Amino acid sequence: MSTGEQRFGEWVAVRRHEDGHVAELVLDRPKAMNAVSTEMGRCIADATSALAADREVRAVVLTSTHERAFCVGADLKERSSFTDADLGRQRPYTRAAYTGVLDLPVPAVAAVHGFALGGGFELALSCDVIVADTTAVVGLPEVSVGVIPGGGGTQLLPRRVGAARAAELIFSARRVEAAEAGELGLVDLVVEAGRDREEALALAARIAANSPVGLRAAKRALRLGHGLDLRAGLEVEDAAWRTVAFSGDRAEGVAAFNEKRKPNWPGE
Repeated sequence: MSTGEQRFGEWVAVRRHEDGHVAELVLDRPKAMNAVSTEMGRCIADATSALAADREVRAVVLTSTHERAFCVGADLKERSSFTDADLGRQRPYTRAAYTGVLDLPVPAVAAVHGFALGGGFELALSCDVIVADTTAVVGLPEVSVGVIPGGGGTQLLPRRVGAARAAELIFSARRVEAAEAGELGLVDLVVEAGRDREEALALAARIAANSPVGLRAAKRALRLGHGLDLRAGLEVEDAAWRTVAFSGDRAEGVAAFNEKRKPNWPGE
């Protein structure tokens, strides 16, 4: 059950669940299928900044209020009126939106249905786990309109599916339906139509039941260690381990295990 909502501009909201430990980041621009305009980019960046600073939040779920789309990417209607200078001035706002999701210090789960294309799919790729329902259609079609994925797609997609598969998908600009997306690893879990949000929130609740100190450290180790050679990655892991090994959460976790009860995490 939701425990409150905070608006960031007209088109983005944050809802709190599970005693405030699960936050839902809601894309709410239905008339434009959540197309990312300059203003919407600014609002996403503001919302993610607030979430990153909130120590009560242990997991974030990225959702959409539009029935047929998660997010269709850049607002091409807005861009059609831009000069080159306008496009350059917009870039920091849209980039901050994608980076804001990517840099969330807690686990993030995307709940995808309908179209998740271009920047919309990049928002999902910026999350740690993607839950998609059977209506989902994902893809990075930017080269078909004369640009490239600019919200992290050229870097995040290869990390999910490998360089050759990412190249085929980006160069062909093709759209991928849910079943194939699950097979290729473009999404992590495919669920029944209409159940993406429910399943993503359930997963986030399971995540949020764990140590907030442990969750943040584990995400940091996963992100920083990816792509490093094994020895360097193990050093990243060791540094993260040292931030939790002597924490109150570790002491509480051990005590709760021995006493056969649920832990009451101090979060420090």
